[in-house]
Amino acid sequence: MTNVTTMRNAQVAKQKSEVSVKSSRNDSINFDQIYEMESFNKFVRKKNAFLFGTTGVFLFLYILLPILAFTPVLQQKWIGNITGVWVYSAGLFVMTVVLCMVYTKMAPKFDQMASEVLSEYEQGGAK
Repeated sequence: MTNVTTMRNAQVAKQKSEVSVKSSRNDSINFDQIYEMESFNKFVRKKNAFLFGTTGVFLFLYILLPILAFTPVLQQKWIGNITGVWVYSAGLFVMTVVLCMVYTKMAPKFDQMASEVLSEYEQGGAK
């Protein structure tokens, strides 16, 4: 039966070897060459458009709540005794959940695009 110290030493040795493998791999990657690749730039543009677009819409709608909360539009009763502020706030909650769902659907696509860029680089497809 192994003791805790032996297991820790094995884990530390494994981590050190993984770090050295990663650092040796990073040393051989020419990041300037990847940066100049059209597929990499296309990937970055798509990812930034998605991230900045969704973040911008979310922040705009989120910041709009305290501004509109004191206007007559959201002070009115919309559903029974529920005012528009409550409906808008519930909508923000739903929007947050939808945003998380959309991101989890898009993340694997971005990962796939990144791996395609890396495989193109490894095959010598850079300019």
